[in-house]
Amino acid sequence: MNSHSTPTGIFITGTDTEIGKTVVASGLATALKAAGINVGVMKPIASGGVEHKGHLVSEDAIFLKHAAQVDDALNLINPICLRHPLAPSVAAEIEGVSVNLRQIDDAFAELCQRHEFIVVEGVGGIAVPICEDMLVANLAQRFQLPLIVVARPNLGTINHTVLTVEFARSYNLEICGIVLNASQEGAKGLVEETNPKELERLTHLPILGTVPFDEQLQGNTPDPDFLSQFIGEHIDWKRLVGANG
Repeated sequence: MNSHSTPTGIFITGTDTEIGKTVVASGLATALKAAGINVGVMKPIASGGVEHKGHLVSEDAIFLKHAAQVDDALNLINPICLRHPLAPSVAAEIEGVSVNLRQIDDAFAELCQRHEFIVVEGVGGIAVPICEDMLVANLAQRFQLPLIVVARPNLGTINHTVLTVEFARSYNLEICGIVLNASQEGAKGLVEETNPKELERLTHLPILGTVPFDEQLQGNTPDPDFLSQFIGEHIDWKRLVGANG
């Protein structure tokens, strides 16, 4: 796909849906931007879109655009948006449309021209089908971007995270590390305290950070300055620049 040089950026995937990928992706973008990097954001494909001024839009894309404070149009950040909150391949079949990969490629190429670093958020988990012959893992391959795996910090995350990491590795994807994100409010207990060390042991990957739940990040329009500071305190984002250098 790429006639240009290998892009600089990161691909955010997760162990599940509703895991906090958007908060992590947006926060990384704001932190990078605060460090003086011209950063762009992308949600190549989304499902569960909402009506806005006669068009289907992704709430994740709205969040990303607002947080990163970019001028790029929503349909460039999110070139394909489907109505049903299902796996994209299923939603597209129900809606009688085909997923246009050229549209995704063109949007990604345009964003790479505009920005020096791209934060891409996947849809659902790494094995979610986008169309008949493509999973999210294939999309990360297509973009030639390393991964960050976002996982929940609580019980069950070891199994989900190890499986996600091994699946990504089976596609020869580079993984920068894991971010544990508390997408729901809850007390931190022994499970949350011991999971990071065990995940590092099992995956041989660094835990880049543990992000606590915060009520201020629950809308579509987070305060970019707060988000940048919040993620900067909880994620070792500086490793990403080195990983892409």
